Amino acid sequence: MKKIVVAITGASGAIYARVLLDKLNALQKQWTDIGVIMTENAKQVWNTELADESYKNYSFKFYSVQDFNAPFASGSGKYDTMIIIPCSMGTLGRIASGISNDLTTRAADVILKEKRKLICTIRDTPYNLIHIRNMETITLAGGIICPATPSFYSKPQTLEQVAATVVDRVLDLAGFDINTFRWGK
Repeated sequence: MKKIVVAITGASGAIYARVLLDKLNALQKQWTDIGVIMTENAKQVWNTELADESYKNYSFKFYSVQDFNAPFASGSGKYDTMIIIPCSMGTLGRIASGISNDLTTRAADVILKEKRKLICTIRDTPYNLIHIRNMETITLAGGIICPATPSFYSKPQTLEQVAATVVDRVLDLAGFDINTFRWGK
């Protein structure tokens, strides 16, 4: 049973966050706790891209970006995985620099120091050298960079199905047992 932190930043790609939350909701038998951090910019991007406020409809516990009393702000909370989706390059840079100025960056710092699983689903493109070096730093620290690059061999027909090709990869990386398209099967 997993304890997961999901952070949703203000990068474009709110559909990835929505599909992830929907899938985690359907995988309730595989986790004991999910905490969600959602920035104000993420809410604005969600409203712009998805034209709703459906993030308010999830039963997961949402934490303020300044709530350092959240259980995953400490290694003693024993959260085993953190997924940042979408992960803005600003957030990635602060994590790579060790700047824990909000709950997202503090939780990522905790996950890395405890040698647990950090998955950063970056959405920006193209990358500049600073982005590449920050991705390298996080990878060397034990994090996983999983670009929001969809696959098409499953022949997705809707935007949600396209987003699901990325989210299913994230869920695989997080160790969930999911039913998804597998190459060669």
